[in-house]
Amino acid sequence: MRGSSPKELQSWLWDFDARPLSGSELAASDDTRTGKVGFAGTLHKTDAFMQAHPFGTVPAAFSSDGTIGIFESNSIMRAVARLGESRFPLYGRNAYEASRVDSFLDASLVFARDSQIYLLSLISGTVSPEIHSRMRDGFAVYAAGINQALWPDREFLVGERISIADICFVAELALFFNEKARPGVLLKKGLEPILHAGVEAEFPRAFAHFAKLRKHAAFAPDMEAYLKKFESSRQSDSERRDKAAIRGR
Repeated sequence: MRGSSPKELQSWLWDFDARPLSGSELAASDDTRTGKVGFAGTLHKTDAFMQAHPFGTVPAAFSSDGTIGIFESNSIMRAVARLGESRFPLYGRNAYEASRVDSFLDASLVFARDSQIYLLSLISGTVSPEIHSRMRDGFAVYAAGINQALWPDREFLVGERISIADICFVAELALFFNEKARPGVLLKKGLEPILHAGVEAEFPRAFAHFAKLRKHAAFAPDMEAYLKKFESSRQSDSERRDKAAIRGR
């Protein structure tokens, strides 16, 4: 697995042998493409990458020989689950459970499309009331569906054990926590956080499921460190507001 932050991907060569390019390599690269969705400006993708990945997006996966490309994060997750089925079945016990897993993955993909637009607009400071409204409504639909799926006291979204439906949910919600890192952008625009103080009470089963899985041994090594960044950011922002209020007195 190879990867970097979104801001650094413009200096990478997108290929089966993906790697960061040096300054001289960037200047001499003839594998340039114009970013269209999410990333603006120049990106560097080889012809072989484009043959394997016709939409030219990341994340991107390949067969072991690099000839077959698998695109869209949920499809990559399905491939991993299929390849590892003998070690731990994550894709349901039968065709019906597998199809129910697919249902959650498809619903998550709709949510992910809106959240990508929203989070990137927060990062760039260009979030608008229209983008925020669409995301607020999309989040409510997604969280309500997860909340309902866990009613009254289901342990997992599909069947009696963890599946890639649960993994996808945790990943999508964790990514959405990036909103917590930019409260100032929302405040400046006169917009309320979607992950507001009362959101867990609105969707208690969904957030309880998230809280449980983030502590799970298979999730915690990645999730805890990732989420603590946003919790620390929120605490620092609160401290700044308190200090500003004291100075105002």
